[in-house]
Amino acid sequence: MAFSQQFLDELASRNDIVDVVSSYVALTKKGGNYFGLCPFHNERTGSFSVSQDKQMYYCFGCRKGGGVVNFIMEIENLGFRDAVELLAKRVNMEVPADNTDREEARRRQRVLALNKDAARWFYQNLSTPAGGPARDYLARRKIGRKTAMDFGLGASLDGWDCLLTAMQEKGYSKADLLAAGLVVRNQKGRLYDKFRSRLMFPVIDVRGDVVAFGGRVLDKSEPKYMNTTETIVYSKRRNLYGINLAKKTKRPNFILCEGNIDVITLHQAGFDNAVASMGTALTTEQTRLLSRYTKELVLCYDNDAAGQMATQKNIELLRNSEFTVRVLSLPRRLADGQYVKQDVDDFIKYQGPAAFEAALGGSVNQVDYRMEAVAARYDLTDGVQKIAYAEEISQLIAALPNAVEREVYAGRAAERAGLTREAMLLDVKRARDRHQGRERRQMQREALNISALRQPQDRAIRYTDMRSAMAEEGILRLLLLDVSLADRCRDLAAEDFSSPFLGKVYRLLLEGRAQGGGMSLTALSGECTAEEMSHLTTLLQKPESLANADKSLPDYIRVIKESAGRRRGETPADPLLAARDRFKEKKGYGGKQT
Repeated sequence: MAFSQQFLDELASRNDIVDVVSSYVALTKKGGNYFGLCPFHNERTGSFSVSQDKQMYYCFGCRKGGGVVNFIMEIENLGFRDAVELLAKRVNMEVPADNTDREEARRRQRVLALNKDAARWFYQNLSTPAGGPARDYLARRKIGRKTAMDFGLGASLDGWDCLLTAMQEKGYSKADLLAAGLVVRNQKGRLYDKFRSRLMFPVIDVRGDVVAFGGRVLDKSEPKYMNTTETIVYSKRRNLYGINLAKKTKRPNFILCEGNIDVITLHQAGFDNAVASMGTALTTEQTRLLSRYTKELVLCYDNDAAGQMATQKNIELLRNSEFTVRVLSLPRRLADGQYVKQDVDDFIKYQGPAAFEAALGGSVNQVDYRMEAVAARYDLTDGVQKIAYAEEISQLIAALPNAVEREVYAGRAAERAGLTREAMLLDVKRARDRHQGRERRQMQREALNISALRQPQDRAIRYTDMRSAMAEEGILRLLLLDVSLADRCRDLAAEDFSSPFLGKVYRLLLEGRAQGGGMSLTALSGECTAEEMSHLTTLLQKPESLANADKSLPDYIRVIKESAGRRRGETPADPLLAARDRFKEKKGYGGKQT
């Protein structure tokens, strides 16, 4: 383990999980626990629980859970040591040195420093004769010097190893440049600059660190855009272009755009709440990042087929989220007698900021947008198509959770199609009944499959022996309630466990006990993956009573050792015992203690 048990226990005691989580999630006390909207998945009803007594969090929706270190690792996208350092800094604790983790931290800092120096070098190139093509491009796009400076725009040069040479002169190695994704190795083993003859866009995270780069060609060559691949400091799914500036906005919402230039143009025009999702596909991790700063999103993608598809996908992702979602569809522009697509940059250039402000104020909510998209696919003067429209639109309206919303939108759909309100409401009711029927049948199938419900979500830690695994879970619950019970488990080895993961946790608990203490969730965070910690927190939600430990502990040990014996071929299977256990599992007992 990277840190001593004593240090981690003190860190956890000084960082109360309710205080830490409250700085990211609005919590309300209900009974003995605190509840709020889960920051790890989209939801409208709070299923995210924080226990002050147990110092752990758990979401009953997505089943993520863990201790205070896990929470920081997940919410801030940090490794274990970085999360520990953040919490230690929060309470002014000194972090002990650890050679392994210090090397990891050193590599991260090295890449961040290299990215910063590379960004400076690109920016300086913009003022040189070699940066002329990039300056000309910015002038054509009407991007001013101050805006270019705010976003750190730069130019990569027309050479195979210009950046490589410049950074080596600053003391960076080829390994550093490879780790940062700034150079590429060819088939002969030679390194060359990844970005050449491009306008450069540094990607800066919420902490102000340069974590990656995007580059746009200055001619008609391909690929038009090129981006840094995943590195030790960069994950495309977890970053948003422009978030470092947009987080300071005073506007009540964020505008989600398609590309870097759109963001830059909007900021220059006074819309400092614009960000781009590093491509058109929004991710859950990006929505989690956005939720720290706003609860209202305006989707503003290009009005071509790709942009409309991206809008629909993002609406679906955000459908049950805490966000209020609006859609700004820019009108097509008349050029040379034909209507052509118009992106944000075009609109600002031809119509001006005031027109965009007006369009922003008139942006429609996501239901209106989706209804418009459905209607556009049908000729409502044709009887057959009118029936098909009614069927599709009724399914869309039936999915709305609010009865008043369903009635209002059913009326609008009926009026548009020339149908009676009553007929449309009847179609909506039928569609909703079918949808709810499917949901009930799915829930019934899941309820009948008790074994599947008990399985970990992560396939890597699925159970192969359910009977033994239930007993193994019981042992862990008891030991986490009172680690001194480990003294009564001397005949039970971690190797007896059917689940390698549960056996690992058991071994760690025994080691903690042998060192004169216990093993907290904080310490386990450094030894387990996020998926393992979530499952460990899931099994801790099940009831377990120390008052019954005298009976339940020996029962758990017996079941585990019998199962281990059968796996090793040492104990013949008892058909009566197996039948009894299957009966108990069907009835829902399964070793549960009250």
